[in-house]
Formats: sequence, C-alpha cells, structure tokens
Amino acid sequence: MAGTHAVVTGGGSGIGLAIAQALAGAGHSVTIMGRSVARLDAALATVPGGRAIACNVADPADVARAFADAVAAAGPVAILVNNAGVAPSAPFGRISLADWRQCIDINLMGAVHAIGQVVEPMKALPSARIINMASTAALKGYGYVTAYAASKHALLGLTRSLALELAGSAITVNAICPGFADTEIIRDSVARIVEKTGRTEAQALASFTAANPQGRLIAPDEVAGAVLWLISDAARSVTGQAIAVAGGEVM
Repeated sequence: MAGTHAVVTGGGSGIGLAIAQALAGAGHSVTIMGRSVARLDAALATVPGGRAIACNVADPADVARAFADAVAAAGPVAILVNNAGVAPSAPFGRISLADWRQCIDINLMGAVHAIGQVVEPMKALPSARIINMASTAALKGYGYVTAYAASKHALLGLTRSLALELAGSAITVNAICPGFADTEIIRDSVARIVEKTGRTEAQALASFTAANPQGRLIAPDEVAGAVLWLISDAARSVTGQAIAVAGGEVM
C-alpha cells in the first residue's frame, strides 16, 4: 500500500498526529482533519507532504465536503483512521444530555460519516484499510465516563459488523484500543483532578497509570506502530479485531 492516500480524523494532536506522522514517514500521502484550523496548521509542519482540511465529523454535510476536497487533492482514500473523539468525565447523574449527544455524534457517528464517504470507492482498490480508534473503554467499563464508554462499545460493534460485511473484499476493518495515553486529554484530566481535589500532580497521574500493569501511560507512537502493522500486507487477514495497546490492562 506504499504511497496511497491516508486520511486521519482528529489528526491535529495526540494519537492522531502521531499516526499521521508515522504514515507520512512510511511514504503515504496524508490528509489530517479536525475542527481547529490553527491546530491543524501547526500540526501540518510535522507531517511531511501532508495536507490539512478542517472538518466537523459530527456534521455529515461537512464530512462529505471535506472528503471530496481530500480526494480531489490526493486521489482515492485507501487508508482511513477514525481518530476524532471526545471524552467528557462526570458521575452518571451529572453527565448532561448534550455530553451524551456529543459522544455519540463524534465518537460513533463521526466514524459512520467518514466510512460512508470512502467504503464504496475502496472496493475498487487493490487493498484498503479502515481503522477505528476505540479505546480500552470499548472492552471494559470505567466509572465516570459512561457516555464515552457507551460510544466506544458501539464503535467496536460497528467495526466487527462492517468487517464481516466487507470480508469478501480487499478492505479490512479493525479497532485499536489504547489504554490511558500521554495526550492532552489525560494532561487536562490530571489538571482538573489537582484543581478539584487538592491532590498532587503525581497522585492525580497515578490514578491513570495504575490501570496499566506496566505502570505508565501509553505513548502515542506505540499506537501509530499498531496502525502501520494493520495497513501492511502481513495483516491482510486481520479484520474485525480489537487490538489493545494497553500494557496488559485487558487481555
């Protein structure tokens, strides 16, 4: 699949940016998408030969426009990484309906909208990959993130069902399930814990690293490495899988 067009949603920072950088480094033509133009522009400087297109994955019309622009600029999409996501945190009774809707609209329907733009053209390609970023929250429950976990469980169900539908084609569909990763989302969560509880930063961070038997946060480039394997020819028989990158947290 060398030199093919890859699209990474939520590609302006964190895991999405690490994936975009890895794909560009492997010789792919990369388009990153996200809601913040400023963040995309800053990220683009680290993605050789890449392009950035602003897109709100929760808006199907905006997704259609963004993918049309991407295809016009770089040709058919052979690799789609659905990484855009949100993760509101609060006890169930304090999670608003707006937070529930945002989780479903971005974490689940954002992937649905993006896949809808590429799946039929992908059938004409010699090989294609759809990779959904699903999180360990697709494989187990976590307190205080019920909306997030529900949306990620749904995304994994989408992954498995679509993989079966497309098994007769050269398209594979898989989910990667990272544990708590060293990203802005976790750093922001640590800051909120410190502010609200008075705990130290180290104590707040430990509430996340304790979930990982290796006792650390996952590095974004570890997730990017899993993407590179899934798009390789060696993984052509791997489809419908939930690949945990979590230090043994789930097995």
